[in-house]
Amino acid sequence: MGDNQRIHPAVDVEAPPLAAPLVLRGLVASGKRSSSLSQQQPPLSLRTIPAVMQGSKLSQTTSCCCCKCICWTVGLLVLLLGIVGATAGILYLVFKPKIPNYSVDSLRISDLRLNFDMTLYATFDVKITANNPNKKIGIYYEKGGLLSVWYTDTKLCQGSIPKFYQGHQNITKLDVSLTGQTRYGSTLMRTLQEQQQTGRIPLDLKIDAPVSIKLGRLKLRKVRILGNCLLVVNSLSTNNLISIKASNCKFRLKL
Repeated sequence: MGDNQRIHPAVDVEAPPLAAPLVLRGLVASGKRSSSLSQQQPPLSLRTIPAVMQGSKLSQTTSCCCCKCICWTVGLLVLLLGIVGATAGILYLVFKPKIPNYSVDSLRISDLRLNFDMTLYATFDVKITANNPNKKIGIYYEKGGLLSVWYTDTKLCQGSIPKFYQGHQNITKLDVSLTGQTRYGSTLMRTLQEQQQTGRIPLDLKIDAPVSIKLGRLKLRKVRILGNCLLVVNSLSTNNLISIKASNCKFRLKL
């Protein structure tokens, strides 16, 4: 047997040398740039977070202060209202105020005529009684009080209530002269004459009196006494005492 022969690969001497592996320069460059940029850029700072937290705490503190101010204001208002209500209640229990009342004693017509300009001229004399039923309250009747007589929606005449002081549980007699001039007198006179034939003529006596209340030595602010007295009279003849067949009076205070 012959010797075993070994076969070795033949080397081609004339073959070109193996090329170096291709490397993408752009990728390498970008990688280097990114690494260099990452090295150059400093890490993000977190110092702004405490500032935001401080701002939120400041807003919370401000809102708490506002809430406290509102609560204190509401509390003071409630306290003041309570004090005023308690004071008014005590004054009411101590003085027990009552509205004064009035009554019509007599009514006389001095003049009721039709003028040349077709206006109706009227002069009434009214006697009324003002009664102050309060035990501890005085009433100052101020300037500007008015007493007027109306027929339906037409004012016939008007007069001034005198200025005076009415003491505790006092009854005062007042004599008030009323005068007035009304347009469309012919129509109104005809209506009054027709109504007079029935023997029942409705009249409305209105009272508007500004008064000041005196509690002990204290004089309070002005209020107004408003009243209506619905009267039914038998006649409107001049210079005769007129009979008042019915009278219904109501009064109220206006602050």
